Amino acid sequence: MPAKGPRGTQNEPNRAGRYVRQAQGYSAFYPAPYPPSDLRLSPQLLRLLSRADLELGKLVGAAEVLPNPDLFVRMYVRREAVLSSQIEGTQASLMDVLENEAVQDKGEREINVREVSNYVSALRFGLKRVKSLPLSLRLIREIHARLMRGIRGGDPSKTPGEFRRSQNWVGGASPASARYVPPPTEEMARALSEFEVALHEDSGHPVLINVGLAHAQFETIHPFLDGNGRVGRLLVTFLLCEYGVLSEPLLYLSIFFKQHRQDYYDRLQAVRDAGDWEGWLAFFLEGVAAVAREATGTAKRILQMREQLRGHISASLGRRSVKGLELLDKLFDHPVVTVKTVQQLVQLSQPAAAALVARMEDAKVLSEITGGRRNRVFSFEEYLLLFGERGDRT
Repeated sequence: MPAKGPRGTQNEPNRAGRYVRQAQGYSAFYPAPYPPSDLRLSPQLLRLLSRADLELGKLVGAAEVLPNPDLFVRMYVRREAVLSSQIEGTQASLMDVLENEAVQDKGEREINVREVSNYVSALRFGLKRVKSLPLSLRLIREIHARLMRGIRGGDPSKTPGEFRRSQNWVGGASPASARYVPPPTEEMARALSEFEVALHEDSGHPVLINVGLAHAQFETIHPFLDGNGRVGRLLVTFLLCEYGVLSEPLLYLSIFFKQHRQDYYDRLQAVRDAGDWEGWLAFFLEGVAAVAREATGTAKRILQMREQLRGHISASLGRRSVKGLELLDKLFDHPVVTVKTVQQLVQLSQPAAAALVARMEDAKVLSEITGGRRNRVFSFEEYLLLFGERGDRT
């Protein structure tokens, strides 16, 4: 575990910054000029960078052979939203989100599901905006406003869409007992200005290095009263798209950060406490390679599954096979449905939609998951299993 700097006194500065004792008795972090000018890209770090670049290239190639990138992208967007929100304590699962979309549930899951839905909305909004507006502090505030709208922490006192005007902290009941105290507001403003300029300056470093540095620096600045982790993880995807590494939002690191949550926090903290940018970058690049490799495999399995199911539906559904094939492609975007959903997706009457669902259930494409006779919900379980979800509630 990385060494922690003392909180009660002023630390000696390191490459990332220094802790400065405040009048209130705690120590807050003052970031050094950004980006770091003395980054050491060791042979080990360069090997990790090469592997991450290679796996990203394979992912882009695998996605290009899909007949429709949305067969892949939209579920990954939802999974990223769920996992990133879970890192921050949200309890909604991917199945909760999908069922809510299918039946418009207004039960007690609603707040947790709304947090995830806001994340999806913020991601889609940001990806659209960066095509015409370079990533900037203004855009980051707009993204935050969408992310925090109407959820826990989204009340006016948390100033959604605005940078904080008071001190925040990470962990503990107060700054005095916190794991980390970000820069005071005046230092935050200076650091944010440097951060924004650095996003669009040529540092001479490879793109993935710049993206990794940007995520760590944003989390160090911690410019919002809530939602910093989620916005910081969104920035990774936005930057990969803006810098031209990805043409579609294919890579989402929250699964890796969640699986290695303590390492994620420790490596970020080691940057602040010891200036260990290289340790953080090694962790980040390992995550890029691992997630890209997993996503490439998923993309290939989706393509194989689609072709197999198209043949199966054509052979099994007879005269309903045309609508069955149409529904199949819709299921990749809506893997949990009701009869009413199917009516809307493939433009059928209620009786015809019910009959089609029954035939798709007989063909083992759909599985009923509620166990009741009314308000029945069906899942595309074979597809959900690719994302670590079971559609049968077992």
